Amino acid sequence: MQIEVTTKNMTFLECFSSETRIQIIELLDAGPMNIKQLAERLLLSSAIVTKHIQKLENAGIVSCKSIAGRRGTQKICSLQLNQAVLQFKTRKQDVLANTISIPVGQYSAFDVKPACGMASRTQIIGLIDDPRYFADPQHVQANHLWFSSGFVEYRIPNFLNSNQKLRSLEISLEICSEASGCNETWPSDIHFYINDVPIGMWTCQGDFGKQKGAYTPDWHNCGTQYGVLKIITVNERGSYLDGIRIADVTSSDLGMAYGKDVSFRIASLEDAQNCGGINLFGKHFGSYNQDIEITMHYNN
Repeated sequence: MQIEVTTKNMTFLECFSSETRIQIIELLDAGPMNIKQLAERLLLSSAIVTKHIQKLENAGIVSCKSIAGRRGTQKICSLQLNQAVLQFKTRKQDVLANTISIPVGQYSAFDVKPACGMASRTQIIGLIDDPRYFADPQHVQANHLWFSSGFVEYRIPNFLNSNQKLRSLEISLEICSEASGCNETWPSDIHFYINDVPIGMWTCQGDFGKQKGAYTPDWHNCGTQYGVLKIITVNERGSYLDGIRIADVTSSDLGMAYGKDVSFRIASLEDAQNCGGINLFGKHFGSYNQDIEITMHYNN
């Protein structure tokens, strides 16, 4: 995410004027916590912590979910934002943006190997470890999917006009490895492609399931619970993951064409050094209540 340092973004920028809010971000970096837990760690009252959380939530930095507890409800807080780039200088030329969300189950192509499966918000779709069900029309309802090797590919609508040029493509998604049950030290080399162009690889360090995902349904009480939020950016300078350069591929190398959709493939290759599979999380699953978010920045 890019944030212009302007007065219109004061809600976001003011979040970093408080040492307490910075401490909250540090605590949530280790995993979701409720208000009481945060208050105990910070030696503050729950009322004060709640006010700080509200400010972070309004800025999109933290997300919260109310769940039933032993004594009423409790508010579970998680980091929603993984990275933000402050932009101090803005170009004079107008830069436009188009953002869409694609549910994780709305893939257009796949080739997966067991262990594999899909889950909607309410139930498992088809049979676990049977790749045939990835072709079931109900796959579009999936909010969580996993496979040990192979790929899923998504079609991104391209709404750019013939006189418009892509400046950058940003993709945000929650993802992790896929182990039997879960294994938080299970590395997986995950490869990303846009229009069949390899834009880089990231090694996830584990399949996370020791604690409940902030949004994972209660009925899904075993195995993988959540992933990590990663932001892929391809711009005029190269390809980046969370701001770290992963390839020399630029936006002009992607073969964007007027009237042609963009393909986005996520793969775990069988011949990779760490073929550790993939878990993908959408809304109502994991620790970030979002689908695959794509933003195209462009100008005329």
